[in-house]
Amino acid sequence: MKKILTIALVVILAVGLLASCGKKEADTIKVGILGCHTGEYAQYGLAVLNGAQLYVDKVNADGGINGKQVESIVYDDKGDATEAVNAFSRMVDNDGITALLGSVLSGATIAVVQDAPSNMPIITASATAAEVTYNEGKVYSNVFRTCFIDPFQGQKMAQYAGELLQAKTAAVVFETGNDYAVGLKDAFIAECETLGITVVADEGYSTGDKDFKSQLTNINSKGADVIFLPNYYEDNALIVTQARQIGIDSVFMGGDGWASISKYATAEDLEGSIYCSAYAAGSTDEIKDFEATYTEEFGTDTLNMFAALGYDAAVVLLDALAAAEDKGLDTGSDDYKDAVIDAMKNTTSVGITSTYAFDEYNNPIKDAVIIKIEGGSENFSLMF
Repeated sequence: MKKILTIALVVILAVGLLASCGKKEADTIKVGILGCHTGEYAQYGLAVLNGAQLYVDKVNADGGINGKQVESIVYDDKGDATEAVNAFSRMVDNDGITALLGSVLSGATIAVVQDAPSNMPIITASATAAEVTYNEGKVYSNVFRTCFIDPFQGQKMAQYAGELLQAKTAAVVFETGNDYAVGLKDAFIAECETLGITVVADEGYSTGDKDFKSQLTNINSKGADVIFLPNYYEDNALIVTQARQIGIDSVFMGGDGWASISKYATAEDLEGSIYCSAYAAGSTDEIKDFEATYTEEFGTDTLNMFAALGYDAAVVLLDALAAAEDKGLDTGSDDYKDAVIDAMKNTTSVGITSTYAFDEYNNPIKDAVIIKIEGGSENFSLMF
């Protein structure tokens, strides 16, 4: 009899443990956060990760979503497209994510989008290439972003050059083969042509180049009122520094990849430079509160536009997850994911940088923030 009772007790305990494990799984919503957390562009990736996690932690501290905690599944893709696809596959196959926030760089994000199931909800805070959400006549209905697209930024900078700087000539130095740089460059040149601004030089360079004297010498011989640098901050800092060394005094301009450039070039060399952003530091009470909370948690090294956009991406995504939970659907099911996608498409989420709505290409409808570098500080100038 004792043996029978012992076996029965073991069975009861085993069933209880299984039920407990099942309950734990059901009480968790797994969200992937993918980006370049190490390597050359970690300044972007860590900012997005920290900003997103800040909002996830806030929601969890307030009780979660429908009583369920949001679990962040974090992978570092090092900014590499192949690494990004492999990491995403592990998130889906091994970790069972319900949605993805990522990746960070355009090339890595495009690779993931093209590999992902069409019902996987995806939102990126920073991948600006147009092809992320729309390519070859196809809109990826499951993919959204909280940042501007490259053509928008390039167009805005050309308009600013013509309307506010009264520029008549322009030059461009861009990284060939980089989706982000090429997208901004093409849009800038096209808008310059429309506005009657003559592009006197269109200079490319290869990934990893550190010496830009050849391109800059050519530009210097032709003269340019403005020089557009549609690259990431480290390359742009080197280009500006070398340009000043050979006597170029043109106004430098760029896209949101300029964020935090003041840490990589001198205040004197950067003085008067202009770039397009989606984030005006310290401009509203909401942004000030965000900055204070972020600084307390992560310090100031990665407090930039990408942190705010990461936070906003999490707001939009978790609001959509809440909408799917409200429908009483099984977390992670196909119907659940479809409900998340539908909620993102029709969002009215209020983030740090904007109240969100998306156009027919799932790009955010929002104004551009113009940042001007003065005295070594990247300061909000105007909405444009």
